Amino acid sequence: MTLGTGENSAVPTARIRKPSLDKDLRKIKRLEDATRLVSGSRAATGIAILFLAIAGILATSQIGSVQNNVLMIAAAVIGGYMALTIGANDVANNVGPAVGARALTMSGALVLAAIFECAGALIAGGDVVETISKGIIHPALVPSREVFVWVMMSALLASALWVHLATYIGAPVSTTHSIVGGVLGAGLAAVGADVVDWYVVSSIFISWVISPVIGGVIAASFLAFIKINLIYQRNKIVAARRWVPVLVALMAATFSAYLVIKGLSHVWKPGLAAVATIGVLAFALTYLVARPWVRSQSEGMENRNQNLRKLFHLPLICSAALLSFAHGSNDVANAVGPLAAILSSAQLGLLTSEVGVPFWVMLIGAIGISLGLFLFGPHIVRIVGEKITKLNPMRAFCVALSAAVTVLVASQLGLPVSTTHIVVGAVFGVGFFREYYTAHSRRRRDYIRKHKRHHPPKPLTASPDELRRRKLVRRSHVLGIVAAWAITVPSAAGLAALIYFAADFLH
Repeated sequence: MTLGTGENSAVPTARIRKPSLDKDLRKIKRLEDATRLVSGSRAATGIAILFLAIAGILATSQIGSVQNNVLMIAAAVIGGYMALTIGANDVANNVGPAVGARALTMSGALVLAAIFECAGALIAGGDVVETISKGIIHPALVPSREVFVWVMMSALLASALWVHLATYIGAPVSTTHSIVGGVLGAGLAAVGADVVDWYVVSSIFISWVISPVIGGVIAASFLAFIKINLIYQRNKIVAARRWVPVLVALMAATFSAYLVIKGLSHVWKPGLAAVATIGVLAFALTYLVARPWVRSQSEGMENRNQNLRKLFHLPLICSAALLSFAHGSNDVANAVGPLAAILSSAQLGLLTSEVGVPFWVMLIGAIGISLGLFLFGPHIVRIVGEKITKLNPMRAFCVALSAAVTVLVASQLGLPVSTTHIVVGAVFGVGFFREYYTAHSRRRRDYIRKHKRHHPPKPLTASPDELRRRKLVRRSHVLGIVAAWAITVPSAAGLAALIYFAADFLH
């Protein structure tokens, strides 16, 4: 139904609105039915339990006869559980926009993300990781090795439980913030406020507010550029040949720098000049390749937006792969960092801010993340890619490019941002910008009057509640996700404190 003023005489100046989101979302029902058979079945739970059992057996064979070896085995199982929840929740943000835009099928996205997540973790995950995410507590202030081990155990289990719950209710949350909350709560319960680095805690909360806003603004800006310079141009093919190579080259440059700074940070730390040089070279080379490619792909295309979208499929797939690689190299530390710290403390008696990671520990993290994505990830993929707002390849391209740009800017400013918050914030930004542009853009109204068959709007009979429900962005998902973000740190902290107190009482 077209929303208008209800007066046919006001057609030339009426605001033109999009059809409801409900119509768009009907198309995903068959996809949901197919993926639900896998992600919601008992088989998925059984496979996850089998993986945790294998993680325990692997730990048994590797740690030998150290003191408290039962505790170490339990830590390996909990670390594997955390890796599963990271895969089920966090990884989905990297491929959700591509799936929502139909550039990737659900199965194709799961395979792609699993391969690149695993590769990122094993190739660029690093031999040394932070024991405590973001330096949230000072190890030197922990009174004993035993207390440190229980703090890490409580933090791991609490953060995994929270991410599991968030996945179940359909809220994409930051696993980094979850582990930070877990360490914060367990540290407070074990030692007190003196052990916490409150400066780091405050910067985490600031990043929670800043990162989704920056991601949304940047994504909306890119979408505005595409609308003005491609979608509402008289000759779309000529405009595409001019601007799509530039956009693709910009994405290549941004992701090259993103990959160096985030994806390879554990194995190579180049200076700003080197990163800038890599970005410029990537832009130039990609532009030289993309320009003839776009020309050949656009030969014989009709002057329609639907055809323009095809030009963004390949860049969108590449962005999903690179986001997954960078995520695997960084966020695997959320699962294996505390586990490596526990093992180091038990075997070597070391309480340091960084520890070496045995290969078998990294393997548990890498496989767990990939397996969690396969078994339970489709739920969050659908939320991010399809249920917040309708995405097409051009909008999803803006989301992916915004994520890389925002991480680069935040890295230079020293802000500990969350990729999850950035990606979801970018989806929000794209959706809200579409609402605003649809209602207020004179360019869009003029274009539709000149180039589209425009019928007078039908009388408006829907109730105010129904009109609010038919916005281009589903408000229920926005409110639910933002609420989950707001309580992630305190919820994980509270769970960790309870677990620590319970373990201390039983012990």
